[in-house]
Amino acid sequence: MTAVLRFDPIRLGSECEKLRQEVRAFLADEIAAGTFDPHQPNREDTDAPEFSRKVGERGWLGMTWPKKYGGHERTFLERYVVTEEMRVANAPTRRFFVADRQSGPVLLKYAPEHIKMDILPRICRGEVCFAIGMSEPNSGSDLFAAKTKATRTDGGFLINGTKIWTSSAHIADYMIAIFRTSPPTRENRRHGLTQFLVDMKTPGIKVNPIGQITGQFEFNEVVFTDAFMPDDHLLGEIDGAWKQATSELAYERSGPERFLETYYVLTELVRAVGPKPDTRCAEGIGRLVAQLHTMRRMSVSVAGMLQAGKEPVVEASIVKDIGTVWEQQLPHRVRDLAAFVDADAGNHETLENQLAFAIKTAPKLTIQGGTTEVLRGIIARGLGLR
Repeated sequence: MTAVLRFDPIRLGSECEKLRQEVRAFLADEIAAGTFDPHQPNREDTDAPEFSRKVGERGWLGMTWPKKYGGHERTFLERYVVTEEMRVANAPTRRFFVADRQSGPVLLKYAPEHIKMDILPRICRGEVCFAIGMSEPNSGSDLFAAKTKATRTDGGFLINGTKIWTSSAHIADYMIAIFRTSPPTRENRRHGLTQFLVDMKTPGIKVNPIGQITGQFEFNEVVFTDAFMPDDHLLGEIDGAWKQATSELAYERSGPERFLETYYVLTELVRAVGPKPDTRCAEGIGRLVAQLHTMRRMSVSVAGMLQAGKEPVVEASIVKDIGTVWEQQLPHRVRDLAAFVDADAGNHETLENQLAFAIKTAPKLTIQGGTTEVLRGIIARGLGLR
């Protein structure tokens, strides 16, 4: 069925702007206290458990979830504001972000009640970290090609195989992963995949960090060798996880984090050129800000659709595709414009350091949340072009 694309104009209300000021004040206090430096995106330790707990205490985790599970029953637009401010400030969100963004909503939909009552309140308190187990060696972002097997045994399943490019698996308490429980059929390659909640302390799980050119260790290889998953850790329908995963990716692909990861170089450029940039810099910055504003409006629109209970998979994929291309190209565009900045400018050294890091980290942005080729395939299918 061909999707009807909608990016309705949505305004953030007064409650969102009030919340924005609260988040900014909180982040300013944390910066002043030395919790993190917003000008240093290349810091080695991005895991900050105490910061995570403080965010939970503020009620900014599980914001849209039922109060029964520790949530706050606020809107997706309010959550959008918190995410945007955290991302712009380069706050250390690694420990809680995936759990709050997508793992919690998956548990809300598919987990047994006793697991919801146990894990969801801990996510809301900022106490647990989640990873997502989707990609595998030799399959790239083609989830249909997943081969890691879940074989039925007494009381559950035994898992054997490997996941790769698994962000934060080295610090994660849990993973939500997709394993193969049946072979695909000739008629339906999507058949045979099942979603599980994985306790990362389970015997038979080994995490191997993957170093990046930046010197950071964010991605991981996760190897399963007869790792036991109990029956109550199965999420949703056996052999029917593709539909569940597609819904989950609408959360993962549409937020402001999908175009703000290298944003810091733009703000640093603006500081470097000062209040009276030359015509070339002014025009270049204007173009970048116009593009950023457009992506933001599209992303806010998707947040509004999530608030309305919709699953904007195609729209989210468009935001991710455009956003990834933009944030990958941004450091190079800023570097070109920085050539016209006075080398004696007060923050010129900071800008150069940020550019050096951003240019090295940009290639990995393609992997996060699905490669460009996969996203464009989803978009084409949604538009009825394939």
